[in-house]
Amino acid sequence: MSLFKNVNVVSFDVTDWERAKKFYSEVLEWPIAYADDQIGWIEWGKEGEAHVSINRWQGPGPVPVGGGTTLVLAVDNAAAVTEALRARGVRCDDAVNIPGVIMYGTFYDPDGNRIQFASSAA
Repeated sequence: MSLFKNVNVVSFDVTDWERAKKFYSEVLEWPIAYADDQIGWIEWGKEGEAHVSINRWQGPGPVPVGGGTTLVLAVDNAAAVTEALRARGVRCDDAVNIPGVIMYGTFYDPDGNRIQFASSAA
């Protein structure tokens, strides 16, 4: 049985927050599913479907080449998935909980590509 339910979000790191918000909201006219200027995260898309998001890049260093695209998968419990992946020998960062917003984890494929997974906040 897979630990992952589906593709939740494909996220792009951006350096110009206001320009990126305008592009996706006004130029592409995508519906906003979630927005939080304080944490620097906006998602566009419909309920129950994969979303596209932007993440305000805060470094360190320049934004990764290609905008730093990140695949985000939906899970039931990000902390539990982190532990399950580590038990399988997968390199994982510690799960991050943003209270009342989201809990997410990050793991890396054999080439070092970052893949994230997210669940409701703990």
